[in-house]
Amino acid sequence: MLKQRLIPVLFIKNGLIVRSEKFVNHKIIGNVINEVKRYNQWDIDELIYIDISRNTFYDSRRDDHKIQSVKSIDDILDLVSQECFMPLSFGGGIRSLNTIKKYLKNGADKVVLNTMLYENPKEVKKAIEIFGAQAIIASLDYKKINGEVEFYKDFGKSQLDMFSLDTIIKYIEELGCGEIFLNSIDRDGTGEGYDLGTIRRVVKNTNLPVIACGGAIDIFDFEEVASTDGLSGVAAGNMFHFTENAYPRSKKKLKERGLNFR
Repeated sequence: MLKQRLIPVLFIKNGLIVRSEKFVNHKIIGNVINEVKRYNQWDIDELIYIDISRNTFYDSRRDDHKIQSVKSIDDILDLVSQECFMPLSFGGGIRSLNTIKKYLKNGADKVVLNTMLYENPKEVKKAIEIFGAQAIIASLDYKKINGEVEFYKDFGKSQLDMFSLDTIIKYIEELGCGEIFLNSIDRDGTGEGYDLGTIRRVVKNTNLPVIACGGAIDIFDFEEVASTDGLSGVAAGNMFHFTENAYPRSKKKLKERGLNFR
C-alpha cells in the first residue's frame, strides 16, 4: 500500500504568503522564501504553492541581503525552487501551455491547474503529452449548496453549472490529469475539519491519487481524514503557519497512531 503524504500549502498574493479564508479574506503572514526555508528544516513530503493574486502586481516589501525583492511570479518561482529541497507543485493563474512549460522548466515538479482545465482543455492535453500525467494536478475547488457539491473556477468566483461530482471526475480522468487536489471553499481557513463525505465520495469514484484540503486545525483532523481508504495526500495551510512545529509533531503523532504516512 502506498504511504500517504502530509502536504503544506502556501498561498501567494501579490508577492507575500497569506492566510486564506473561504477564498475571500486574506491576511499577510510571511515571506515566500522564509516559509520554504522553514519547511526545509522539517523535511516535509511535498510542498504546494498556489498564486491567488487577482492582478500582476508583486512586491515582497523587502530587498536586502536576507530577502531579495520580487516583481513577478516568475521571480518567486525562481527563488523558491533554489531553496526548495522537496518535490514542489506550483499553481494559480495558469492559462496556457507556455506557462506550464515555463514553470516546469524553472523548478516546479508539478503544476496545479483549475480554470485552464475548462477554458483550454486542448492545451492541458498537450501538456500531458509532453510532460506526462504525473506533472499535472487538477484542482477541484467546490462548495456545498443545499447539500449538493458545486464546482468553481476563477478563484472560486464562477460556478461550473455543467458538472456534477461524478461528471467532473470523469472529465478530469478523460483529460488525462495525474492527480486531484480537492479543495473545499466552504472550509478554507475555518478550522472546521475536513469535508469527509465529499472526500470519500471522490476517492471512491476515481483511481487517480486524491489530495484533500480545507478545514484542518488539529492533528485529529489529519487522523480523521487519513482513515479514508485510498486517500493519497492530506494538505493544510493555516495550521502549519500558526502552530509551533506543527508539521514534525503531526507526522510523529500520525505514525504513532499506526497511520500509513511517509
